[in-house]
Amino acid sequence: MTGARKPPLDMGKIDPLLPPSMAQACEAAGVAKAARDAITLLSLGLLAGAFIAFGAIFMTVVLTGSSDLPWGVARLLGGLAFTLGLIMVIVSGAELFTGDTLMVVAYASRRITLQAMLRAWFFVYVGNIVGALGTAALMILAGQYGLADGAVGQSALDIATLKAALPAVQVFFLGVLCNVLVCLAVWMSYGARSVTDKVLVAVPPVAAFVAAGFEHSIANLYILPYALAVKTFAGADFWAAIGQSAANYAALTVGNVIHNIIFATAGNLVGGTLLVGTMYWFVYLRPGAAPVVK
Repeated sequence: MTGARKPPLDMGKIDPLLPPSMAQACEAAGVAKAARDAITLLSLGLLAGAFIAFGAIFMTVVLTGSSDLPWGVARLLGGLAFTLGLIMVIVSGAELFTGDTLMVVAYASRRITLQAMLRAWFFVYVGNIVGALGTAALMILAGQYGLADGAVGQSALDIATLKAALPAVQVFFLGVLCNVLVCLAVWMSYGARSVTDKVLVAVPPVAAFVAAGFEHSIANLYILPYALAVKTFAGADFWAAIGQSAANYAALTVGNVIHNIIFATAGNLVGGTLLVGTMYWFVYLRPGAAPVVK
């Protein structure tokens, strides 16, 4: 690591930070994340995985019974519901792998080492996995998929089956696009001065990526295993209630779940690091960049 950069400007004011100061705030956040111990990173990652899962749960419930709505309207409503997850991550202070790809800003400025960045990503991602899968397990034990005569569980199965059937290249690029929007939401939150500001800047990008059908690896770590568990463990009463059978969801397999998460993760990594973090570092923080104007 090199010497510390000056803190973001104008921190005593109530006006939102301007983009150059947002870049400094993002850089400082990356330094702080890299300095955290493994237990803290795992714990905060676990919380973020659970928070994103709660957003996916809310989205699934909202989309249940929405077939009479225009497709775009239903997607918008589901996207607005899903914003709950990132709002809780940003406001409550959890660590989400997709947002933490912005640590590349601190690395590009030589404020942290590559090893420190990869270490943080690893522990956060493991924590996200535990949080998402743990929430999925609790949801199965709670039997929530049986609500509305099984319609909630059917919604989860339908959403997950579509994801599981996507080819690798499509999942990758949907993941790239997804994390451009997620990281822009996180980036804009660095300019926010209040909880209200943080919520307002997070909602549009997150709702947009869900409505557009982009792929978020951590959300999929809940959605896909949860639906697979419903397919595997739901009783005969559930299948009778929805008039389907497990055979109708043939694409939903362990192999396809892993396939989706691997390529979504790779796409998320590229979208966050190259198309958001590196671009803003180049504009505002590279050596020789124009100085921040007060």
